[in-house]
Formats: sequence, C-alpha cells, structure tokens
Amino acid sequence: QVQLVESGGGLVQPGGSLRLSCAASGSIFSINDMGWYRQAPGNQRELVATISVSGRTNYADSVAGRFTISRDNAKNTVYLQMNSLKNEDTAVYYCKVQIFRYYYWGQGTQVTVSS
Repeated sequence: QVQLVESGGGLVQPGGSLRLSCAASGSIFSINDMGWYRQAPGNQRELVATISVSGRTNYADSVAGRFTISRDNAKNTVYLQMNSLKNEDTAVYYCKVQIFRYYYWGQGTQVTVSS
C-alpha cells in the first residue's frame, strides 16, 4: 500500500505565502508524475500543478507565476510553494502521485486566505 501525508496548510493573509509538502511512503518502487489539486466549497476538484519524474512542470493559468511545484525523488516528496496568495486560492489542497498505472491521493490540507 501507498500512503501520502500532506502538511503545510493553514490560514494566511492575502499576499502571503505557504509551502505545502506531500510525502509518499509504503510500497513504492518508482513514482512517475506528482501533482497538486484543489477543491473549493461548491466547486469541482481542479488541477493546480504537476511535475514529471524528469522535472517538467505544468501549471493552471490561475496560479502560474505565483506557485512553484518541485519534488525530491530521494524523499518521495512533492512540494508546492505558494506566493502572493489570493482569497480565491482558498481550498482544500490534495496531492496526487502516479506509481506505475495507479494513482494515489492524499487526505487533503486546508488552505485559507483571508484578512
């Protein structure tokens, strides 16, 4: 089995920063793509950013230039550095990893941007 543990969420004022982490453990042989998604109340879950095993990144237009995704393959961990946060970034953030042809989700971490 594979477990994903997320951390780093919280309450931040507009314009502030947060860094999310997601560590994978368990029966891991090789992680392919890793990514972050988010879901705000009343909305569908949406892609925030992804990163391939080679480091190629992809961002949603709404976060490009403000968020940075990175990964540490030795630690099986993916990060999301979020800067210049806006009220509309408020959501539960989920990490997702691909191992072979299977996908695994984290439990989610709340990010609230409010003054």
